[in-house]
Amino acid sequence: MLKIGLLGFGFMGRMHFDNYMRLMDEGADIELAAICDIRIDELKESKANGNMATEREVYDLTPYRLYDHIDRMLENEELDIVDVCLPTYLHADMTCMLLERGIHVLCEKPIAGSSEEGWRMVKAAERTGATLMIGQCLRFWPAYEYLKACVEDGRYGQIVAGEFFRGSEPPKGWFLEGDKSGGCITDMHVHDVDMIHWLFGRPQHVSTFAKNIIEGSSYDIVSTHYSYPDGKVITARADWTLHGDHGFYMGYRVNLEQATIVFENNEVKVYPEDAPGFTAELSGDSGYYRELRYFIDSVSQGKAVTVCTPESAVGSLEIIEAEIRSANAQGALEALSGKQSVS
Repeated sequence: MLKIGLLGFGFMGRMHFDNYMRLMDEGADIELAAICDIRIDELKESKANGNMATEREVYDLTPYRLYDHIDRMLENEELDIVDVCLPTYLHADMTCMLLERGIHVLCEKPIAGSSEEGWRMVKAAERTGATLMIGQCLRFWPAYEYLKACVEDGRYGQIVAGEFFRGSEPPKGWFLEGDKSGGCITDMHVHDVDMIHWLFGRPQHVSTFAKNIIEGSSYDIVSTHYSYPDGKVITARADWTLHGDHGFYMGYRVNLEQATIVFENNEVKVYPEDAPGFTAELSGDSGYYRELRYFIDSVSQGKAVTVCTPESAVGSLEIIEAEIRSANAQGALEALSGKQSVS
């Protein structure tokens, strides 16, 4: 049985908690043994704040061993896996320390605050042999998996153009501290950047316009064009300054040679050139659930992670860093050298 420690009990920690509960109910050979957060006494009685609903408003944590410091959790628990749901600026040091102890790590996205820190995490995993996967959950999200399948098997021909958008009202807490989260461009926009990287590979150039609205944050609104050798027109935008009760939105519109595919309102609609449009049949499971199940299966079977390698997650962060350089230069073309695996 794999014993799991959950590190961080904010919104994402609770989202993962919900899915560990489901996996255990389904008979997965795992035990969520311990939960650790520096504010655990406060958080166990409070509601989660996030852009999606968790299963519960207030969590009963009496069945679990609770810790307010990672050292105390590691002193008292023999863990196979630690799920790191901490603020981004803590990812690298915490993950490397856990890997050096031989503990397998699932670390939330983005992999780190910089690609330099991300590569340090990659090297720690290689050196220790422990499994590291980054929670770029859209790679497991059915709506995006469907698009990936269409791109890979060519059922509707080649991609001509695509646009991706993600937005919400401003988040709260450490997310608005640019030195901790990297702002919208690093924390929210990274989802669609990772998707573009996964679907199409590393772009040759990026051109980004971005704006900082919230004091103390980084770029809160971002719009990027990605250039590829075949000339397809790919854009992605993100904005976490939306107003009122707009709510969270994610979606895409992708035009292929023989069809247009649109994801919005939790549905994927396909409009073929020579047939009636239809709504694609997708799994009802969330990307979070499928991501955790995949990671647990990989660890339990001793198989290497292939869907979302840490190397690929660093590659997505390198694209973000190129976008930041472009935005700092008011949209100037910024080149990305080399090729990056999109596994």
